[in-house]
Amino acid sequence: MIPHNLIDSFLEYLSLEKKYSVHTITAYKNDLISFRDFVQTEYEQVDLLQVHYSQIRSWIVSLVNVETSNRTINRKISSLKSFYKFLQKTKQIEGNPLAKHKALKVAKKVQVPFSSKEINSVISNISLEDDFVSVRNKLIVELFYSTGIRRTELINIKEHQISFSDKTIKVLGKRNKERFAPLLDSVLETLKKYVELKKEYSRGLEELFITEKGNKIYETLVYRIINSYFSEVSSKVKKSPHILRHSFATHLLNEGADLNSVKELLGHSSLASTQVYTHNSLDAIKKVYNQAHPRSNKKV
Repeated sequence: MIPHNLIDSFLEYLSLEKKYSVHTITAYKNDLISFRDFVQTEYEQVDLLQVHYSQIRSWIVSLVNVETSNRTINRKISSLKSFYKFLQKTKQIEGNPLAKHKALKVAKKVQVPFSSKEINSVISNISLEDDFVSVRNKLIVELFYSTGIRRTELINIKEHQISFSDKTIKVLGKRNKERFAPLLDSVLETLKKYVELKKEYSRGLEELFITEKGNKIYETLVYRIINSYFSEVSSKVKKSPHILRHSFATHLLNEGADLNSVKELLGHSSLASTQVYTHNSLDAIKKVYNQAHPRSNKKV
């Protein structure tokens, strides 16, 4: 019988030591169970500790045959690779069967940011209203664009994390990593107005963003808010909270912000994650280069 406790131990490690979210752990679990079921069916109770790359390769082929995208296959294999790294770390196996595996090629997704004009247009349109929902929605747009926070980070912000005196907000990012994001004066004004209006709807929740019924705001509602407002001003295919985060990073880089500073503001653990935003800033980089390089043809 295939030992189930191997997967359970790995998931416990992700939760307690790596501090992964419930959503991420569930994704790992589903990928590993899918693989476990495959080797059990195809190879008749193969011990997960004795798996060979040829068997993993067969799983990949089976996924391709049911038209699973290369991006999804790479994610599943990444889960499996992490699992076997854990087994190596805990000295249950000597070598990782996926050590020499190369990820399948995937087409690069080009994320097109909103323009400053589109964002300012949305904020201006919401500003025409002064009710609780409108002020809340305006604040959501402003926070996404002025801080670059993730949707889950925004949803989990608590009132005590805001410092009006320091003009900052404490953000709890991935793996419970804390960072402080500066707040513009215009955002602080909206914040003060929202906090005052919120008192009528709040049921004592410490979370900053709530619904009209006084419940904690949720991910699909935040998505709908962003998608709805930007659908009125933009013809771009993707109109999501992540595109606002993308716009934040791109616009900062376009204006000459240092890549390391943008990395810290976004809460990235490595520069590699931040560098995906630099392709949109190429024109701005060329402009700075032409203005600064001694051999350029800039006008004196």
